[in-house]
Formats: sequence, structure tokens, C-alpha cells
Amino acid sequence: MILNKSVSQVRTRKKDVVQKQKRTKKQKMNFLKNILDKGTVQKNGSALKEEKLSVEITGMTCDHCAVSIERLLEQKKGIVSKKVSYASGKGDITFNPAAISKDEIISTINQTPNYRAKEINGIHNNNLNTAQFDLIIIGGGSAAFAAAIKANELGLSTLMVNSGLDFGGTCVNVGCVPSKTLIRAAETAYHANHSNFAGIKPKGFDIDFAQVIKQKKQLVKKLQQSKYMDVVSDFENLKLLEGWAEFINDKSILVNGKDEYTAIKFIIATGSTTNIPDIDGLKEVGYLTNVTLFDLEEQPESITIMGAGYIGLEIAMAYNRLGTKVRIIEFTDRVLRTQTPDISEEIEMHMRREGIEILPNFRAVKFEKSGNDTIIHCKCPDGSFTKLIEPGKVVVASGTKANTQKLGLTNIGLQLTKSGHIKVNALMETNLKNIYAVGDVVNTPAFVYTAAYEGKIAVENAFTGSGNKADYSSLPWVVFTDPQIAGAGLDEVQAATQNIPFEVSKLTLDNVPRSLAANDTRGFIKLIRNPETDKLIGARIVAPEGGELVMELSLAIKYGITVTDLAQSFHPYLTLGEGIKLAALTFGKDVAKLSCCAS
Repeated sequence: MILNKSVSQVRTRKKDVVQKQKRTKKQKMNFLKNILDKGTVQKNGSALKEEKLSVEITGMTCDHCAVSIERLLEQKKGIVSKKVSYASGKGDITFNPAAISKDEIISTINQTPNYRAKEINGIHNNNLNTAQFDLIIIGGGSAAFAAAIKANELGLSTLMVNSGLDFGGTCVNVGCVPSKTLIRAAETAYHANHSNFAGIKPKGFDIDFAQVIKQKKQLVKKLQQSKYMDVVSDFENLKLLEGWAEFINDKSILVNGKDEYTAIKFIIATGSTTNIPDIDGLKEVGYLTNVTLFDLEEQPESITIMGAGYIGLEIAMAYNRLGTKVRIIEFTDRVLRTQTPDISEEIEMHMRREGIEILPNFRAVKFEKSGNDTIIHCKCPDGSFTKLIEPGKVVVASGTKANTQKLGLTNIGLQLTKSGHIKVNALMETNLKNIYAVGDVVNTPAFVYTAAYEGKIAVENAFTGSGNKADYSSLPWVVFTDPQIAGAGLDEVQAATQNIPFEVSKLTLDNVPRSLAANDTRGFIKLIRNPETDKLIGARIVAPEGGELVMELSLAIKYGITVTDLAQSFHPYLTLGEGIKLAALTFGKDVAKLSCCAS
């Protein structure tokens, strides 16, 4: 019994030793795994260093969002510490680069439905450690990104240098996206208080102006990330830099006055900014532009807008419908001076009916402060002078100027036009063979889609010799007032200037069944044709949602479709598009005497 007991005890002790060894081995493995994750394990005699990543995070709406992101990061191997703040919209992360990369951390956040992250003080550079590139793009808007995308397709090493506005440029940050968002919000408010039907009695609306602006800001950040930064995030041959670029010579630039970069070809895509007129006292009264106005969360009681171009008109209609009292000062004789008088008269009539004050032929000559009020001294149409009192804000919308300052263009002899734009030909070439310019910095139509188009063909022409020329003969465009103003091709004044024979058909919307059914007959459709060929050469539309009609007309101009073709084509009954068919018929018939759906 004693022997058996001793054997049993030995076996038990041996089993305990084995189990202890297993536990110790497991503990060691866990320990090694832990210190690997923490970035402290020895490798070749030296400890792996921890790295820090600071990111800007959009899409958070509360502190719980920040906690959710922290918990998400906890699940990733290699994260040493993390601190996410909803209040600041930022996250600070310490990680082991041997276990996880910056890109993987950012991708982890960006793969969620609502949150988007980008690195602070270290734009994604795709590991391009060089100062020599095939292409350098100066600017960071739609033209620059279109150029970068085409360059990536061609396998070019590319540097994009951006300063001023965030990457994405005017359109997404301070132009198209915020303005059209506010315009649509204002239309919602307007229709909640106005009805075209006697049997519908609207009950009004409540506006949380600050929330409207905050929602706009969220959209801007979302699109800036998803439509710009995310698009190029995996471009291995693209390096992005934030900084100001200046030409040293025609083959190299200096960024932020210290770092030199060279390239075979350059594209200048620096865009434009509001042209601030040199008027006594204007700088001292604290004026706004679209850049600052669209971020103002406290609704102005009133605004006086200087300028009645498309930017001024869009701002006027949006803010007036949101409840701000609006006045427009225009130094020429009518609004939207670039269009024919009938368009100016039509939109001006509707704006006045909504309570917008419009002062044509008024020229501001001096600004001064009187308490909280701004006094605007104006020269009147009859030559006399008057004082306008503005208790709210002054908004400058008096055109734009090309961003060519401080680029060192005189160092390389780059030619400018009389208007201050960079001079280019149809290939987007400057007077220097290796330097191209695109977008609002050149004197071409200033739209986000034309800028992108020019960025693309500039790269193609620079590196493939394709010889693609910018052709705007059928360019469609829209002014987002209500009713909208849209066009393509030539108007009658332009046709006459170019000695092109023309005829005009103009159909008011009270002849369009859709407009009659909607009880909204504001506006008209105007077609311009060459009577010798019957081809459509131009079109202008003033109509609710008129911008949705313009592509049909643009394609008709581009592909030589005749007015007879338009008149004989099927257009669905009770659509606004049927108005195009009716306007085409008007060249030879009185549509008032035709039955519905007649040809």
C-alpha cells in the first residue's frame, strides 16, 4: 500500500509539473503577444518604436460615437492606446507599426457607415519619398483631382500641392455643394408656406437655422472625404502636400519656402476667389463672401448683397426664403447681365414678388459703421447719392479673380490675359511647353465639370500627345434660382455677333400642359436654330427645375439634331420635357391651336 501510494504521488506530481509547464508556456506566449502589440518586444537587439497618429473624424454626433470608435479600435491588433473626442472631432492613437499601419487604422474607421477619418499634419503620401516627379499639380480642387486620376491611369509619379481651401477646392467646400444644399432647404421652407392650389392651405414651418448649417457642414465633410480623399487614397504614385508652391524656374517649385520639387510637366489648377472691389471702408465693416456666409450658424436678420450675377442671385433666393431680409445692389442696369434682357426681366420679376429688394444701377462708393449698422453710400441711377442702412451683414458677390498671386509666375515668364487669368490655348497649354493650366485660374467657363474635363485632357495632352481640345460649343449650364435658368449653345446675341443666321422660338410655360397641371407657369423655353440647316444652335430655359431639361438640348446641339427631329420625337405627355417638343413646333405652328399630344 505504501509503495502504491508513493507511485501515485509521483504520478500526481509529474502531472502537476506538466500542467504547470503548459501554463507557463501559454503565459509566455500571451506575454510575448501582449508586448508585441504594445510595441516593446526586442528585435535585433533594439525595441520596436511606438508611433502616434492624429486623425480628424467626421460623422460623430455625440460622445457615444467617440466611445464606439474607441471600442472598434480596441479590436485591432497593434493598438496601444486611443483617445477619441466628439467635442474636438479628433482622435489620438498610439500603435505598433509592426502590427498595424496608419492606413489600416484609418481604413478601420472609414469602413463604418457613418464615420470618416483623415490624418492630421501628415496627408496620405503613399510612401513616395522623392523630390522628382513626372507631374506636379498645383491646386487641390476638381481640376487637380481629375488630373491626378488620369495621371494614375497613365502610371505617372505625381505630386499635388494644395493651399488655401481644403483638398476638394471651391465646389465641395464653399461652392456648389453648400450653396445647392441651402437652396434646396430654402425651397422646402418656401413650399411649406406657399401653395399653388386653392384647396391646399399650408401651415407654415419652423426653421432651426443652426441645424440647417450644421447638416450642410456634415455633407461637405462627407463628400470632401468620399469624393476626393478616398478616391486617391490608394494611388501608389501620388503624393499630397499641404503648402504654398512657388516656381523657381520652369522645372522646379519651392513649397512653403523650403522644400524644392522638380517635374517634367506642371499643371496649375489654383482656381479663383471672390474679387473684392476697392471701395473706401469695405474692408473695415466686416464683409462676408460665400466662403464665410455659408458657415454662419447665427442667421442674419438681413443682408445686402453686392452683385447680381449667378452667385448673388442664388444666395439671395436661398436666404430670403429662409427668413433673412435681402437686398441686392447691382452697378449695371439689370441682374444676370451675361444673359439676354428677357431672362433678366423674368427672374427679376419673380425675385421681387418674393420680397427681394433689387437696386440696379446703384454703385457703392463708401462703407462705414454706425453702431451695429453698416452705412452704404451709393451713387444712384440719376447721378445723385444716397445712404443705405444695413443692420445685418454685407455679402460681396461681385465676381471672381484668378488665384495667380505668389506663384512666382514672373520668375518663369508665364503669360496672363488682361483679366488676370493664365493664358491657355484649346489644349490647355500655356506659353511654356511643359506647363499647363486648367479650371477657374484660366478664362474658360467656370464650372466644376469643365474644370475636371480640362484637368483630364491636360494630362492626356501633356503625356500622350493626344491633342484633345476643349470644346464648349454645346456646354450645358444651370443657375439654381427658382425658377431655374439653364442654357446650352448660343443665344441670339452671340449668334448675331458671330454672323450665324438664326431664328428664335419662344414658348411661355402657360402653353405646356405639365406647367398648367402644376399651377406653376413661371418662365419660358427659348430655342435658337440656324434656318439654313434647321440645326439647333442654342437654347435658354427659365422654368421650375428647368435644369433637368438642358441635357437633351445640349446633345441636340452637339450631334447636329435638327429642330424638326425634336418636334417629331416622342416626349411623354404631362412632363416638362414636352415643352421642348412644343417649342420646336412653334417655329412653324401656333401650339395654342393644337390639341394635347399633337405634332
